[in-house]
Amino acid sequence: MDKKCIPILWMLVLTLTIGLQKLEASNSNRNDVQLFVDNLFFLTDVMVSDVANPPLAARFYSYGLMAAWLADVDNMDKKMPKFNFEFPFNSLPPDKHEIDRVFAAIYAMLEVGRELMPSGYLLEEKQNDLIYYFKKERKLRRKSLQASLEYAYEIARLVIQTASTDGYARLSTHRRYQPSRDEGRWYPTPPEYMAAIEPHWNTIRPFFLDSAHQFSPPEPACFDLDSTSNFYQQLTEVYQVTRQLSEDQNLIANFWDCNPFHVEYSGHMAIGIKKISPGGHWIGITGIACLDAGLPLHESIYIHTLVAFTLHDAFISCWTEKYISDRIRPETVINKYIDQKWRPLLQTPPFPEYTSGHSVISAASAEILTWYFGDNFAFIDTSEEYFGLPARPFSSFRQAAEEAAISRLYGGIHFRDAIEAGVVQGKAVSDFILRKSAQQPYR
Repeated sequence: MDKKCIPILWMLVLTLTIGLQKLEASNSNRNDVQLFVDNLFFLTDVMVSDVANPPLAARFYSYGLMAAWLADVDNMDKKMPKFNFEFPFNSLPPDKHEIDRVFAAIYAMLEVGRELMPSGYLLEEKQNDLIYYFKKERKLRRKSLQASLEYAYEIARLVIQTASTDGYARLSTHRRYQPSRDEGRWYPTPPEYMAAIEPHWNTIRPFFLDSAHQFSPPEPACFDLDSTSNFYQQLTEVYQVTRQLSEDQNLIANFWDCNPFHVEYSGHMAIGIKKISPGGHWIGITGIACLDAGLPLHESIYIHTLVAFTLHDAFISCWTEKYISDRIRPETVINKYIDQKWRPLLQTPPFPEYTSGHSVISAASAEILTWYFGDNFAFIDTSEEYFGLPARPFSSFRQAAEEAAISRLYGGIHFRDAIEAGVVQGKAVSDFILRKSAQQPYR
């Protein structure tokens, strides 16, 4: 062989070796993120089984993901923005070189879910599966596994302590909410006529907001059945729009329904239909974006946690207004004054109307994701496929949020001002969080 060819061959071999190593690292990273996203969905599945209401689901996501973030925090890029709020503990457990951060982050997340959720015991099987996977597939040594388990349990303990002081345990001590009989006030709706959900959620401690009242929207249109009033015009809009929905509008409404309280009847038997919560839908979108963008695990955990904290605070802001304005739902007014037989396409959820929760949290989530991934980040939303709905393509997170917001009008469960004010409220919450946690776009 010509001696001149030898260096060239070595360069080719070296380039090929480096390329294979990068491909292997990329595949390993994607596997880590997929494993994280899959195990996070196990928390979602338990929430669906428990019929966790929207604000409560956001709380579960927040503390579960806080545990994953804390367990992986030493792996975080030093240039990444950090959460600018005080944790109620002074330090993390001592670090050990034997810890497998991927295992510890996912296991700690599952452990917090197991402890906090009513049916959290269902996650024990998933924890055992995770241990088996890391022993058999990742060849995790016994000493490293033991150290990782101990670290995950310590992190979970700190997070559960934090959750125990956020006001949730005191919710049952507050005075019971009683629906008002006054005109224009919320009243339970068919078919279940359920009691109002979480009327005292304003007492829950936020992560970023200075107070639950910080981003109060303008007052809703006053209840007024005069045909020239703002309220009556919005009322007739709901009635007319829902009577002539296009096929696509029908699909949009159902795609963004996200009503964990949905009930169908067969004779006298009520059947609960399992559906993801609004926050669960946006957590699903976050996972899709992380995989599409090829993010490393530490970034994926970070942005999931930031979205969860944003959902949590956005629900506090929204629920505070709901029980201040205590506004009637379209179904109640239309049935009483316009058409007794009219029913909305979507079942009316059991809490006051103003502002629209999905509008608030969708706008807030979309702004966080746009800050992180950039505008015009196209993706295919497969979040609802598990629940029997086809995937939908979106050109950006903001487009998805706009569709989620208007879906409430198509579904017949919100007036237009609740949707529009909800969008503004959600953006105000996310803008405040971004100003507080980071000054510049990360990516």
